Formats: sequence, C-alpha cells, structure tokens
Amino acid sequence: MTKEEYGTAYERGFALTVRFLISRGLFTDAAEETAQAAWVKGWERLSQLRNEHMVLTWVNSIALNLFRSFIRKPVMHGLPEQSAAPKVNLAAIDVNRVLTSCTNSDRVVLQKRYLEDCPIRDIARQHGWTETAVRIRLVRARRSARARMDQRRSHDLRTAFGQSAAA
Repeated sequence: MTKEEYGTAYERGFALTVRFLISRGLFTDAAEETAQAAWVKGWERLSQLRNEHMVLTWVNSIALNLFRSFIRKPVMHGLPEQSAAPKVNLAAIDVNRVLTSCTNSDRVVLQKRYLEDCPIRDIARQHGWTETAVRIRLVRARRSARARMDQRRSHDLRTAFGQSAAA
C-alpha cells in the first residue's frame, strides 16, 4: 500500500474507527485520541499490513488493542494539595494529653510557661519562687511528663499488639 492510498484510507476510515471505539465504551474525546494513535501506529507498521483491502479492520484491531492496554493499566492520580491547615488543633490535643498525665504542681508550671507563654520571671513572681527554682521545676516537669508519656506509649503499643501489660 502506498502513502497516498493509506492517506485516502485514513480520510475514509478515521470516523469509522472513532465510532467503533465509542461502541466499545470510550468517550468521544478518548475515542478520537485512541483512533489517531491507532492510525499513526498503522502508518509506522504499514509494512506489516498483509491485505490492503483490510486496512480499516487492521487499524481497528490496533485501536482495540490500545484501548485494552489502557484499561489494564491502573490509573495513577496524584493526591490533591491541601492549601488549608487542618481544622482540628492537633497540638492542643497533644498538649492536653501531656498535661493530664502530669501532677498538679508540674501542670501549673508547664501550663503557665508553654500554654500561656508566661515568662519565667513572671511565674517566679506569681508563686514567690526564684527564677532558678522555676527553671528547675520546668526541667523536672518536662522529664516527668516525658517519662509518663513513654510509659503510656509502651502500654498502648502492648495493648495494640495483644500483649499483656505485665509482659
């Protein structure tokens, strides 16, 4: 088959290939793109055409194979970007969890310093302590809270994996 004959077959058969693909369930835009790809692939492999009178059937077979290969491939879509911050204040939940695991004296110091953003000198003045005493209490409160959270985390992990708390 010559280039001119293939061009004529394309002009007559393109719309028929599109209709063939639509009958197989493709939307019009996808059917047109697939038909175009099939006719291009046919052009590239024109030497493999055995019977010139079967060019439309041959190209439709190529189009059907392209369509089937598209169906077999899983469609991967990227996750949409979230421009807004989460509506739940996760930090507040974490801070609340830490504070509920603390003793009352630790909770007072940690809450004043980290939730109310109170300077150490003001905490010392409010409670009649020295600034050094407040710093020492903060270090001890943080260590105590960290130890309690580690215990709680290890307990939660043992519970999640079905192990007894005594293990």
